[in-house]
Amino acid sequence: TSDRPVWILHDGPPYANGAIHIGHAVNKILKDVISKSRFMAGYHAPYVPGWDCHGLPIELQVEKKVGKVGHKVDARTFRQKCREYAKRQIDVQRDGFKRLGVMGDWSKPYQTLDYRYEADIMRALARMVENGHLHQGSKPVNWCFDCGSALAEAEIEYRDKVSPAIDVAFAASDTPALAAAFGYAPAADEKAYVVIWTTTPWTIPANVAISLHPELEYLLVRDDAGRLLVLVEELAEQALRRYGHEGDLDIVGRAKGAALDRMETRHPIYDRASLLVLGEHVTTEAGTGAVHTAPGHGQEDFEVGQEYGLQVLNPVGPRGHFTEESPIFEGMTIWKANEPIIEELRQRGALLHVEDYEHSYPHCWRHKTPTAFRVTPQWFISMDKAGLREKAMKEIKSVRWVPEWGQARIEAMIENRPDWCISRQRTWGVPIALFAHAKTGEPHPDSARLMREVADRVEQDGIDAWYDLDATELLGDEAAEYDKVTDILDVWFDSGVSHYAVLDQRDDLHVPAEMYLEGSDQHRGWFQSSLLTSVAMRGTAPYKQVLTHGFTVDANGRKMSKSLGNVIAPQDVMKTLGADILRWWVSASDYRYEISVSDEILKRSADSYRRVRNTARFLLGNLHGFDPSEHLLPLEECLPLDRWAVDCAWRVQQDVVEGYDDYQFHVLHQRVHQFCSVDMGAFYLDIIKDRLYTCQTDSKLRRSAQTAMYHILEAMTRWIAPVLTFTAEEIWELIPGDRPESVLMSTWYEGLAPLPEDAEQGPRFWAELRAVRDVVAKELERLRREGTIGSNLAGIAHVYLPDKLYEHLQPIENELRFVFITSEAELLHLDEAPDEAVTGEAVGEEIKVWVSASEQPKCVRCWHQRADVGMVDKHPQLCGRCVVNVEGRGETRYFA
Repeated sequence: TSDRPVWILHDGPPYANGAIHIGHAVNKILKDVISKSRFMAGYHAPYVPGWDCHGLPIELQVEKKVGKVGHKVDARTFRQKCREYAKRQIDVQRDGFKRLGVMGDWSKPYQTLDYRYEADIMRALARMVENGHLHQGSKPVNWCFDCGSALAEAEIEYRDKVSPAIDVAFAASDTPALAAAFGYAPAADEKAYVVIWTTTPWTIPANVAISLHPELEYLLVRDDAGRLLVLVEELAEQALRRYGHEGDLDIVGRAKGAALDRMETRHPIYDRASLLVLGEHVTTEAGTGAVHTAPGHGQEDFEVGQEYGLQVLNPVGPRGHFTEESPIFEGMTIWKANEPIIEELRQRGALLHVEDYEHSYPHCWRHKTPTAFRVTPQWFISMDKAGLREKAMKEIKSVRWVPEWGQARIEAMIENRPDWCISRQRTWGVPIALFAHAKTGEPHPDSARLMREVADRVEQDGIDAWYDLDATELLGDEAAEYDKVTDILDVWFDSGVSHYAVLDQRDDLHVPAEMYLEGSDQHRGWFQSSLLTSVAMRGTAPYKQVLTHGFTVDANGRKMSKSLGNVIAPQDVMKTLGADILRWWVSASDYRYEISVSDEILKRSADSYRRVRNTARFLLGNLHGFDPSEHLLPLEECLPLDRWAVDCAWRVQQDVVEGYDDYQFHVLHQRVHQFCSVDMGAFYLDIIKDRLYTCQTDSKLRRSAQTAMYHILEAMTRWIAPVLTFTAEEIWELIPGDRPESVLMSTWYEGLAPLPEDAEQGPRFWAELRAVRDVVAKELERLRREGTIGSNLAGIAHVYLPDKLYEHLQPIENELRFVFITSEAELLHLDEAPDEAVTGEAVGEEIKVWVSASEQPKCVRCWHQRADVGMVDKHPQLCGRCVVNVEGRGETRYFA
């Protein structure tokens, strides 16, 4: 394949934690189908699988086994345990992906924990620093007021705490506008409120927004006081009971959370707006479905605030006292301010309910006291300082997005996104190898060079090289003026720079890749982090095309959940049905939307798959003894029926190749299935059985059919190879003739050829004949059900056609019985039809059919009922053509 043009689908790394699930299977199968289809199209399409190996989920798993850093284990040992854990997870997932039939460089995948990769992450950051994209900013972290400092996650422990849980009504700034989103027109005196529930009343002074889930259904309900309250449907009744409501809900409207995006409410204490925003973190586990949002006091609040550009209020000092930013409560500690804040809400009529609530809450592991989120300095990639946003928006337009809506989605995210916070206060990750000035906090002016020198050490010894480094080795006398930054990089940065750490570093890969492919959530994740880092480093997008697929859901459209009992494990499917059934199901699904899966759906997929497999089995079985080097006929010497079959396959191949090229897998899936079940199974193969089984072994009639079958099988095996990999390789080994070791070493079959559109027995002729045959087949089926005939061969078909159809089909009348699979068939003019003839329609024309039962004896060899059975004394049970086939020169046919 070295002489082929290179086509790269770059793998977005799954996280190395846990066995593969059905979503993994969809993702990897789609990637594999595309890569293999590129092989079939004549490209060299190396696929390098990868894994994301740093970050919090792995830390948490390791903490369960060895404890927290600084408590039971030192940081170096902890990082080693994380590395070992991730590698074990990779082995488990790699086995799962290989079992799915995914072809890739499994012996040399990329792993973000490899020393070379970790070093390249640093080198990528160095280039971005060099290009002016790094700056310091702020974000909330856990803060201990007793320590007077921020705490790393490892310094937090969760303990039960009793807090006041409050329901607070935020008045809509514009009641008619908010009500209109619910399809309701309020009376002049009606007021609407969005109700939040929180267990941290002390954060209410910092509130700037209310988060709603975009996909949840919200109700506008009227309470006993006549207020219009916005509550999520699942919690509405429960919430109203808290407020003293009895009886049925008075629902005046319904709306998705997305319909309320960016509407305003009023803060219940201060004279300012509180914006309605959307957040995936909103749940229906407790409360109202509307989450009080204070970006200065919570990680999820902060992230939503960054998306919406919300003000970050931080009215709490380092020792836990409210500052002058919180009038009324200034000087109070946050814990003692709970009651005054609740009383203020009560006085203002905003408090709907209050009760004690016991919950798990973060505490400092040293002081055993509750912590709070406070904003602290962090490291950011600036979106605007060096023009990153503008350049990224330009590059988005140069990319093909599949589906097209992907472009608008990522444009909206880039256009509105805040600066990217790349620092994390964790242990397991790539350190931000900066030296920050001890007084100013500014990074060293030669940071890019220093970071590259650190990267060289990391490439040899891993990330511990940074923590072991004595600053004087690089800074000399300046070392006393600088501190080593201990933060690690956001894991999205790790995978986001894979275009540099993988595509740029491997000989047979290149940037930009032809395609990135992931789930629809990755517009927010990997697609975006890859775009931003690539633009920041080299000014261009790392991909030419981006394909997005939906998530897997059950047959009722519900997400997979252990609690719902609707999880489908790919491992179980492969054990019972085989990997190709999973692959066939994926190809049948329109990946642009949610992808439904259930046992019943997979069973239908297995039934559909058997149509294809059985077609291949028939073709292979009847190519026994066929050597294409000796027996293959030129297409122009084949019978018209066989020539049509090759033409049919040629047309299917055009659609299949186009389907692969345009990533319309469900369309080509349907086309291949239709070809096998309708064109082949219900027509061509059904007809040629007689010729294959009754004509002489080496006759031109049989070799003609085998020639067509050989061409069809060569082509069809290639069509299904990207999807039904295991099946295609099985078939490939059994097709007669010399061939490469694997079907994937071949390309689309070039032995097919179309019939000319103006051919005497061209596409129009075949459309007419098949339409007439369908009418005859329905009548034969009816008579079989009634018991008038036992099989089609017990029937005689009398077909009455309008003049033009009669003229087209009459030349092949003598062989129509083989097409209809009846013992006799005759064509007559429509006006000759008897009263008992049944009316049908073929290609828009009225035709009539009358099937009668044959009274002739049955040939024991071909089962046709013919008048000449027994005419030759030596063969009293054979018909005339069978005698000729057994003892003579063989029968003659001109058409079928």
